[in-house]
Amino acid sequence: MFVYTMKASGLKFFAVVAVSVAILATVIGVLPSITAAADVANVSTDYKNMKSEADMVNFLSLLGYEAEPKAAQVYEMEIPREFNSVYEKYNELQRAQGLNLKRYMGKTATVYVFKLKNYDYDGEVFATLFIRNNRIIAGDICSNDGNGFIHGFEQK
Repeated sequence: MFVYTMKASGLKFFAVVAVSVAILATVIGVLPSITAAADVANVSTDYKNMKSEADMVNFLSLLGYEAEPKAAQVYEMEIPREFNSVYEKYNELQRAQGLNLKRYMGKTATVYVFKLKNYDYDGEVFATLFIRNNRIIAGDICSNDGNGFIHGFEQK
């Protein structure tokens, strides 16, 4: 067995301890913000292979929704480079369903809005799908009437 000892003055010892504590505090402070940006819910929904409106309608039918076969609206949208409080809240909804819109900040997506026919609600209800590279990157179910609502893809 080999033992190595060295003599250090009290000042050097406390300097090393202070630097170690500062590094540890920095790492602990930074880690939650790194993991929060990457954290999304673990879901088994397949958001890929959205090559046509028929694929999107089929996706919605797998979730229990009956959508009109043709999108009511289709438009291009640039996702902001910085999120305000509205986008932060909307991204919380996305993360709960296994998506994360922050990955696409500053990029464009095609937005498809489908009218739903079988939602139990007195007003009109729509499914909105954000598509980029044939993949759903965000989406919701909503009504924009006076008593409007918005929620993820899950049935309410």
